[in-house]
Order: sequence, then structure tokens, then C-alpha cells
Amino acid sequence: MKKIIIINGPNLNLLGKREPEIYGSLTFQDYFETLKKKYSEVELSYYQSNVEGELINKLHEVGFSYDGVVLNAGAYTHTSIGIGDAIKGIETPVVEVHISNTFSREEFRHQSYISPNAKGVILGFGMKSYDLAIQSF
Repeated sequence: MKKIIIINGPNLNLLGKREPEIYGSLTFQDYFETLKKKYSEVELSYYQSNVEGELINKLHEVGFSYDGVVLNAGAYTHTSIGIGDAIKGIETPVVEVHISNTFSREEFRHQSYISPNAKGVILGFGMKSYDLAIQSF
């Protein structure tokens, strides 16, 4: 059985409440339950933190034993060299995801420190971005 973890970064714990015009009204926990049912043949787990170092620690923890990481690092995508380096240092492939199309937003969101080390990038498909990332493994 494949082991895949979804890791969400800062403010994604507010999905369903935060800027619904961009992120929708569904909580991530509700969507995660849907994903677990759809991918019942996958050992799917979920982790969220607003703290950069905790995200790096989780990548280190799963980066040599899981089959895939689906990572939405939120705003850290555009600021964290440390998360980019953590991805570079692990063996597990990482797919970078974003709910919104970051290229249709503020200029600073056009830069990613994750993309150069990721297996691929999926953005702009709402919560379905996570679904598409899981399919890539």
C-alpha cells in the first residue's frame, strides 16, 4: 500500500473561513475525508502547521519512508529557502500544490523556493489540486 502525506502550511487551517472567494467554503478536514474515501487503497495522512520549522521537521520525518508528499506550503512557498532545502535533502518525491493560481495574484507569489526541487507543481484547480497531486504518485 502506498503511503502519501498531505502537508499544509500557514493559514491553511482556516480553509472554509478564510477568503472564501479565493479558497472556497469547504474545510480541509472535510475535503480530506473525501480524499481518504476516494483513495482507500492509499495510506493517506495529513499534517498542518503554521510554523516553518515544524514543516521542515515533518518533511525530514517522512522523507525517507513515504511514497509521496503533497505539499501546500502556503506563503512559505515564496519565502522559505529552508523548506526548499528540506525537499532537496529528502528522497520522497514532493508535489507542490496551491489552491489558487498564484500567477494571477500578487507579484511576490510568482516566486517559489519549492518548485525547483519538486517532482511537479499543480495550482489553480481549487481543492482538486490535491486530488491531482495524489494521482501523480
